[in-house]
Amino acid sequence: MDKLEVLRELAIIIIFAKAFGLLARKVKAPQVAGEIIAGLLIGPSVLGLVSASDFLSGFAEIGVILLMFTAGLETNLSELKKTGIKATIIACAGVFVPLIFGTLLYFAFYGPQSIGSEGFFKAVFIGTILTATSVSITVQTLRELGKLSNEVGQTIMSAAIIDDVIGIIVLTVVIGLKSPEAKSGTVVLYTALFFIFAIGVGFIVYKLFKMYDSKYPHTRRIPILGLALAFGLSYVAQKYFDVADITGAYIAGVILCQLRDSEYISEKMDINSYMLFGPVFFCSIGLQTDMKNIDTTIIVFSLCFVAVGLLSKIIGCGSVARLCGYRGKDTLKIGVGMMTRGEVALIVAQRGLSVGMLDHRYFTAVILLIIVSSIITPLLLKALYSKDDQDKNASSADDASSPDDAKVSEAKS
Repeated sequence: MDKLEVLRELAIIIIFAKAFGLLARKVKAPQVAGEIIAGLLIGPSVLGLVSASDFLSGFAEIGVILLMFTAGLETNLSELKKTGIKATIIACAGVFVPLIFGTLLYFAFYGPQSIGSEGFFKAVFIGTILTATSVSITVQTLRELGKLSNEVGQTIMSAAIIDDVIGIIVLTVVIGLKSPEAKSGTVVLYTALFFIFAIGVGFIVYKLFKMYDSKYPHTRRIPILGLALAFGLSYVAQKYFDVADITGAYIAGVILCQLRDSEYISEKMDINSYMLFGPVFFCSIGLQTDMKNIDTTIIVFSLCFVAVGLLSKIIGCGSVARLCGYRGKDTLKIGVGMMTRGEVALIVAQRGLSVGMLDHRYFTAVILLIIVSSIITPLLLKALYSKDDQDKNASSADDASSPDDAKVSEAKS
């Protein structure tokens, strides 16, 4: 591609991505949804101003690594320890119930597939996309309602973080098994070896970063070294362990998440991601979505995909929350709070596309799920908590009126 064409296309992507991102935020939709729609608009499906290329794919790859590195940096290990076993069990249900439901959905449309066949792995990958949870919108809603610090709010937040970790492991295993020469035992072994390697190296790297951070706090060298770690661990994960590079980027963020300057590193990464690499990544998803090949089957599949995506989280997380001791509307709040999908679902879908496990046309279903879940989840949470507040107010009013009633009864007697 001519370098002048590259500059023209980057200018178009940045302008359209930011314009549609702001528009999406105005209508209370996720900004990433606007950036994806921008990619659809400027791509081959509509205006044809930008086309997918190896150069843009490379930019998008950097963008996804930055997103996963930042997600790892924002992981709160202390909160994970607080909620402990309950959040872990709920997260496991939040991964495996959608995984099964998504696989069965594919079977319902395209028939049962023999185990190990290409169709079988495509079905499993549809379920893998549904495992991800994006907690950012839920956290913002709970914060506005003043419910983030209570037990239910902390459980939702911790379960969503653990959910993504397990989902990434599932993604790694599924992609590994897709290889014709792969054996399930070998894939699991290599995945386990990578995490053992990451723990050992991570401990040493963390200590080195901690010493450097205490000696040179809040210097730009720390984010630069952090970025080098993200790229390096991504390379090692893919090259030597056949584990998805995004897993390496996420682990790199987790290694550094307890540094004093972890927020500072995250801020610097966010500048690069927000200004250039993020918009290119999300727009590239729109560019790769072929709207011309959408037919009635895909439209119906997309609607069912959204319904299954929402209900599987409520059923999986809500029912297990009840088994963990939560009662009444709290189980529904946890299920609803885990419904939202966002960047991680897109990252998983894009990874499936790059390894041939997902067709371009299924991005329509993923985008629709992200938009619907991001709009409906805050509305349902507000309704559930508002009902609780009304019940409490009514109960308080009854309690307050009881002494007066007693005095009236005494006066009458």
